[in-house]
Amino acid sequence: MAERDLSKIHSLVSDLFTTPTLKSDWEQYKLTNEQIDFFEENGYLSNIKILEQQQINQLRMDLEEVIDPSHPGHDLFYEFSSNESGDPDKILFHSLGHWRITQGFHDVLWNPAFVVPASQLLGDLPVRFWHDQLFSKPAKHGGVVAWHQDYSYWTRTKSMRHLTCWVGLDDADLENGCLHYVPGSHRWGLLEKPELAGQMDGLLTHLTEEQRVNFNAIPIEMEMGYGTFHHPLLIHGSYENRSERSRRAFVLNVFADGTYSDSNDPLLEGVPVVPKGQKMEGQFFPLLFDPAVMTH
Repeated sequence: MAERDLSKIHSLVSDLFTTPTLKSDWEQYKLTNEQIDFFEENGYLSNIKILEQQQINQLRMDLEEVIDPSHPGHDLFYEFSSNESGDPDKILFHSLGHWRITQGFHDVLWNPAFVVPASQLLGDLPVRFWHDQLFSKPAKHGGVVAWHQDYSYWTRTKSMRHLTCWVGLDDADLENGCLHYVPGSHRWGLLEKPELAGQMDGLLTHLTEEQRVNFNAIPIEMEMGYGTFHHPLLIHGSYENRSERSRRAFVLNVFADGTYSDSNDPLLEGVPVVPKGQKMEGQFFPLLFDPAVMTH
């Protein structure tokens, strides 16, 4: 029996999250001016609380459910790789499209703790969904995610008003392969696109001498349930997990309302083509948040 495709529903389908009704209830999720300035200067903003413990628990269960290739909703994934690295000793589970399958991963898109800061970091514009990702690095032999810029995989969309939010379902630190950022690299322009689970340093061959000198990566260590936002051109990656702990995370990729397709090819596997020049909207690119609701 085919699973229900939750991409057809653009509102909460469970009670895992709630939508505020009063302006004062929305306000609690707002970033400060100092946080926004930090993002603009460095290209990222970390340690933003996104999830409560019961929400973490539910999303962990959802992940364990969909990671099984025999799951009845498997055909709803845009991409699914039990091990994107291809090396059985360096496992990187990676998928796109699980928001269509489980209620938790569907509803987290509308989480006010996510959409309010996302709108602010996009210049106080309405936020539309682009696509989700799951990354799971098992204990002892989790693979790398090579240095890359997210937008290098998204150049078939214009204009570049995108934003990424990475949220940990485990504590993430140096031992288990936490995210690393290169502060300020969002001002280096668009670089070549590397293989995501390939050689960690493949991107470095495309850098100028000055960029290599300024390639000062920092670890983003965070407790589970916290998120980190980054600019679409910020260079980032993560090293292997050789610890005794797993490192599970999900990623929400969004863009400002008004972004349009710059290609007549499919933007996501299994999603109808959005003709070049046409606004990205509809079933697969729902509006998640309009900041106008905060003025009412």
